[in-house]
Amino acid sequence: MPGSDRRQPRLPFFLPRFPPSVPPRFARAFPPRFLPCLPPHGRHVNRPSPALVSQTAARRLPRLPLLLLCAAYTLPGLFGRDPWRNADLAAFGQMLAMAEGRSSWWAPTLGGVPGDTALVPHWLGAGFITLLTPALEPALAARVPFALLLLATLALVWYSTFHLARTEAARPVAFAFGGEAGTVDYARAIADGALLALMATLGLLQLGHETTPEMAQLAAVAMYLYGLAAAPYRAPQARLAVVVALPLLAGSGAPAMALAMGAAGLVVCLRSRLAQVRRFAPWVAAASAAAAALALALGAWHWRAEALQGALLLPIARQWVWFMWPSWPLALWTLWRWRAYLSYRHVAVPLVTVGVALASNLAMGGSDRALLLGLPGLAVLAAFALPTLKRSASAAIDWFSMLFFTLGATTIWVVYLSMHAGVPAQPAANIARLAPGFVPRFSWAALAFALAGTLAWIALVRWRTGRHREALWKSLVLPAGGVALCWLLVMTLWLPPLDYARSPRPWVERVAALVPAGACIAAPGLARAGVAALEAIGRYGVDAHPAAGLAQCPYLLLATRQRATALPPSGAEFVGEVRRPTDPGETTLVYRRAAR
Repeated sequence: MPGSDRRQPRLPFFLPRFPPSVPPRFARAFPPRFLPCLPPHGRHVNRPSPALVSQTAARRLPRLPLLLLCAAYTLPGLFGRDPWRNADLAAFGQMLAMAEGRSSWWAPTLGGVPGDTALVPHWLGAGFITLLTPALEPALAARVPFALLLLATLALVWYSTFHLARTEAARPVAFAFGGEAGTVDYARAIADGALLALMATLGLLQLGHETTPEMAQLAAVAMYLYGLAAAPYRAPQARLAVVVALPLLAGSGAPAMALAMGAAGLVVCLRSRLAQVRRFAPWVAAASAAAAALALALGAWHWRAEALQGALLLPIARQWVWFMWPSWPLALWTLWRWRAYLSYRHVAVPLVTVGVALASNLAMGGSDRALLLGLPGLAVLAAFALPTLKRSASAAIDWFSMLFFTLGATTIWVVYLSMHAGVPAQPAANIARLAPGFVPRFSWAALAFALAGTLAWIALVRWRTGRHREALWKSLVLPAGGVALCWLLVMTLWLPPLDYARSPRPWVERVAALVPAGACIAAPGLARAGVAALEAIGRYGVDAHPAAGLAQCPYLLLATRQRATALPPSGAEFVGEVRRPTDPGETTLVYRRAAR
């Protein structure tokens, strides 16, 4: 009505205009002459953002170097080696038994003993073995889908961070005279930082390159994270991701974690300020119910939790420090600097997976494979620390990374030169003592890749020490590049001695010197990895039942830490003993059925 329009006085164009949701006391606390002002985040965001990012700082990481870095992280270790001992070897043995028809696909066995209940990843490995052999050897064929899962995890973490950084609460402060980062550019730069943080995390390095069910679990968690993050922007893709992710996680051997993440994600969706996210809650509930039903159908429910002992707290704390380095300091800084935004999506969504993984790690007595599932969310949290990181902290990260990884790469090269040139002599002598019987093998291809990686590292250090301070993701380039460099050098220059030390082939060859090829072997109490080595590499028929003996097979293998040749089993004669070249303390006694 005329006369009732109570307009506010117009401000000069050079003074910032605070949104109506800002309290007057906040406007008085920040004089208009200051450059930053509160961004107009809408009626739900009325607190200042801690992020100050200019448009020049939000430039994206060039795609070709980023793809080369991902290749240098993923491909080394894929070729030229046997499955390594323990979990990697046991999983491959079960996949090969399924692919060759020696075991049922619904109730897999290893040596006649029921195997792992994580059926989905074993189906995946066995299916690729069936499809790709004889074009590829079975070990390489089984590793191909898990390398693809690692790449999928990296991509899903990038897209999850990209969608979370686009939310209003995650955007940086708007500048009074313009020049602040655009929404898409800022989200892309934060996503690049999350990808670098994930590759720099030490806990992913070994477990991420194994052929184990945990890789399928990790990809499922990353997919679930993407589903929650993309719910406001890509509703169909987000629904599909959630409906697939939680059942995949349950079918890969982690049904309890699937239900816990589903419950936590359901709470985040129901308490969201966005209507489209609240409408996403029934899909999360349906995915959780499907995960529970699938785990029940596959018989995957196994209680692995145990009472936490006080003596384990210090080892678990040390495990957290190195396993989640360097993401955990950045994640803690994010929680502190964004503490007013803990209920907002860019902080709450990654906290869902991180919190469940940490709780599972404690409940399982410090299992690193449970802690692995929290790394995607931890990388997302670490990325949101980058807009608030001080220059001194960024410089400390750069100097530590440059010195540490340069020293590590130099050590790898020195040991390599000692093995092949004899200079210096002490590293080669140490290898001969630790791995008796090992003969170094020279490879031009391995040397070429190692030289290319080293030159790329030198170029990266030179770039980072130049005048390139504006990139938002710059603080994580050297940690991620250093991890990729050391992994590349180890998997090229050190691969022959490592494969000799961790492969079961030398042990199987010593067993083959005492047991004829194709013979039936009774191996009660032998570890699953040993049974897998005898079946997959030695091509023996193995009976690993606890009651197996010479009545079932003509040969008997007993693993022990003490020599017990004086008292052979009834009706058996001692044939010999076998030791691993790199583990002389473990002895395998070989017996043969005595002639009547």
